[in-house]
Amino acid sequence: MKIQFAGLVLIGCLAATSPLVFAQAPAAPMAAHSNPMVGGAAMYANKDIIDNAVNSKDHTTLVAAVKAAGLVDTLKGAGPFTVFAPTNAAFSALPKGTVEGLLKPEKKADLTRILTYHVVPGAVTSTDLMARIKQGGGKANLTTVEGEALTARVVGKGITVTDSKGQVAHITIADVKQSNGVIHVIDKVLMP
Repeated sequence: MKIQFAGLVLIGCLAATSPLVFAQAPAAPMAAHSNPMVGGAAMYANKDIIDNAVNSKDHTTLVAAVKAAGLVDTLKGAGPFTVFAPTNAAFSALPKGTVEGLLKPEKKADLTRILTYHVVPGAVTSTDLMARIKQGGGKANLTTVEGEALTARVVGKGITVTDSKGQVAHITIADVKQSNGVIHVIDKVLMP
């Protein structure tokens, strides 16, 4: 079951390093729909993660990883899922050769483990995260599909997510609604 959720992490990303930004509707004349732009493309709340991601120029690494992990069908599933989705820039910041190595067939299990570490069951919005952080006395532990925890905190006006190794990612775009969950774009690849 863990593998089914793995590829969710790879979708919905935008290369940005600014503090938390909430998804907003484009200005008129496109005001007829209230879907955010991510990676130069509208994200439609009535489409699943895959159908949105393939249109974004900032998702090329993510889409390639989803395909390499064999998770396209999973990402089209019902969910709901919360995805902390790293951008292409986040993948590019990994040590040289890391992404290329993970895309090799013999590394599929490693890729799957990393991807499932970015996915939390259920649809957890930024409002939900803030409530959990407040309830947790300044932090919220989130159990991932991979099985290990992520820790969310409020920093300034934004939310951060810390992995098991202490690396901190900032949510750069929150609450990107999909038909099968919600995506929070992050600026780092988290490692279990």
